[in-house]
Amino acid sequence: MKLNGKIAVVTGASSGIGAGIAKAMGAEGATVIVNYNSSKSGADTVVASIKAAGGKATAMQADMSKGADVIRMFDQVKADYGKVDVLVNNAGVAVFEMATDVTEDAFHKQFNLNVLGYFLAIREASKHFGETASIINISSILSTDPYLASSVYAATKGAVDTMTFALARELGPRGIRVNSILPGHTNTPATDGNFAGEFGEKLIAGTPLRRFGEPEDIAPVAVFLASDDAHWVTGESLRAAGGVRGVGY
Repeated sequence: MKLNGKIAVVTGASSGIGAGIAKAMGAEGATVIVNYNSSKSGADTVVASIKAAGGKATAMQADMSKGADVIRMFDQVKADYGKVDVLVNNAGVAVFEMATDVTEDAFHKQFNLNVLGYFLAIREASKHFGETASIINISSILSTDPYLASSVYAATKGAVDTMTFALARELGPRGIRVNSILPGHTNTPATDGNFAGEFGEKLIAGTPLRRFGEPEDIAPVAVFLASDDAHWVTGESLRAAGGVRGVGY
């Protein structure tokens, strides 16, 4: 088991990519903290799935955009498990609309969770890391190849990639690796309906592997980056997008 004995915190893990990563890490021997904001039932389902497969997991609630919540959660992880070995920053929100329609509230909502939330989690987790640790930030191919009506969301993911590189340099001397994964067009509850019709057909046509991704396609990449197999990998932004280059259509 590649993650045997490791304590892994996966944010936004009640469904979608986060749930897929949590299950995969549990299957590789990690004790997984399944973070959720509002969907306790979803998080409990993920925990039950990990335990049913012989793994260890627990659900913890925290709004990752709020500093007090983030501090409380990591203090609880420290109290319960004594350390953190892996942090997967996945909790996020996407609002796709033309720039002329973006409100200040919509702008701040995305940056507060997608960027500030990642930073707060890294700040608190880094207080509890041992001699080595792995941080994995879930970004998006839109950080480099945004499509129509994605300006704010794409900007948050561009910030995540830049923060990933900066923190890899800052935290590397402590043995902490920081990388990001850039998923492509992935089927999740959050994207349900976004890929329908002609738009979805164009996306598939622009994907060399000719299908949408699934959370199970992203999870093994996260396991690799969390494991000792990636001990010499840091400051990287790794695409997991079925070969998409450009906007994919």
